[in-house]
Amino acid sequence: MKQKWIAGAALAMALTLTCHVRAQEGAGDVIYVPTPQKVVEAMLKMAKVGPKDFIIDLGSGDGRMVITAAREFGARGVGVDLDTVLLDQSRENAKRDGVAERAQFIEQNLFQTDLSQATVISTYLLPEMNQRLRPRLLNLKPGTRVVAHDYHMGEWYPDQNDTLIVPEKVVGRPGKSFIYMWVVPAKLAGTWESHVRAEKWEFDFTQNFQMIEGGIRINGRHIKLPQFKLAGDQIIFTVLAKPGDNSTRHRFKGTVRNSVIEGWVTAGSGTALKTLPWRARLVERGDLKSFEPAATQ
Repeated sequence: MKQKWIAGAALAMALTLTCHVRAQEGAGDVIYVPTPQKVVEAMLKMAKVGPKDFIIDLGSGDGRMVITAAREFGARGVGVDLDTVLLDQSRENAKRDGVAERAQFIEQNLFQTDLSQATVISTYLLPEMNQRLRPRLLNLKPGTRVVAHDYHMGEWYPDQNDTLIVPEKVVGRPGKSFIYMWVVPAKLAGTWESHVRAEKWEFDFTQNFQMIEGGIRINGRHIKLPQFKLAGDQIIFTVLAKPGDNSTRHRFKGTVRNSVIEGWVTAGSGTALKTLPWRARLVERGDLKSFEPAATQ
């Protein structure tokens, strides 16, 4: 998959690079490359946008992403751009479609935009710009969805992706659009302590974006933790307290809230199956380099 992304970036036309980069550096009089409407709708569906969502579109062009989110999905949102002509056009389009109160547009550099209100972020930016944004995106509220057209986020692999046939598309990979969606993961890396059936369980989680590995210490015994994937702030994994003994199976499910995980553990099997409240507290924060800008950014 990574090779495909690199190839996609290499195929990006010089015109696209000029448009995206210059527009965000303050040149508001360049040609912009719109996301085809079919792709806009697919991106919003992939991100499961709904009436409770607030979308921020970075590099909003003629406003079609935010307007469609408001008109077709009942969401609210803001488009960010530096091209004043396109911003005026976006506002007129929003009025025409009757969504001006829910679809607004501001003149601002996307790297200076406050993203904290967003539940969904959308982009059509080249990989180097996406990666400059990546640390800010990863520090948004866990569960925030990020959806992008054509271009990736480097080592942060998507939670979902798709390829669309778009005959009218003439830039990047002509005739095809790639869409990617990421869910901002909670910060789980570190040592967490809890008690399960009066036993002390200590979890050591290592984290690479949404992918989690590590181990568990139970009364002096160490058990390798199977790799699993965070879904925003939701954590689900299963372990055997005694490897090879299915009767010691424990299935953990919880919500990560800063320095506490709260949820349930289902222990045992068959008629001995029992569900108990589960709570873990952070003892020591681990390595969170995935959430920090790389030295080259």
